[in-house]
Amino acid sequence: MKQFPLFDEDTAPIPSRSLLEETKKTFRMIPNLERTMAGSPSLLSTYVSAWALFSETSLTEIEQQIVYQTVNFENECDYCVPWHTYLSKSVGMEQEDVEALRAGSRLSGERNEALRLFTQALVRLNGNIAQADLDAFFEAGFSPQQALDVVLGISIKVMSNYTNSIAGTPLDDVVKAYKWRKPKIELRS
Repeated sequence: MKQFPLFDEDTAPIPSRSLLEETKKTFRMIPNLERTMAGSPSLLSTYVSAWALFSETSLTEIEQQIVYQTVNFENECDYCVPWHTYLSKSVGMEQEDVEALRAGSRLSGERNEALRLFTQALVRLNGNIAQADLDAFFEAGFSPQQALDVVLGISIKVMSNYTNSIAGTPLDDVVKAYKWRKPKIELRS
């Protein structure tokens, strides 16, 4: 299998180097995801820009993490779930909800659960959701702008989840305590 290199500020293609430096300022390190993405300066640039833009959306920091982690769960990203466990805790998400997202189960608040279900439906149905799914999202107090902001969050996770899937990105030491595998669902007869 072809190996995907983990670049740094000195070994990355020149257009990726400043983006890796920017990432290092944000995280105080360069996560292996960005080190892998650096092999495609266009991908890394789009990812870094989209990540910054998503942080400026109408969704709160906790809501952003709900979107990210829901997509990570659905796409079975064993690299991103640990990272977003760490990030969810850092923005003050309740431990109960951190664990629920890791298990793909119901969140404690109705609004947050509506966001999780809306995001999940978009991912599972490739955007072809039923009007009832959209209505439930709006009834929970979300706006059309926030629905579109969820689409942005999903697109960011597609870039990272798919990169990690094809590259087998190794988990960073800082999040190894949150190692994850998608839980098996037991079918009862």
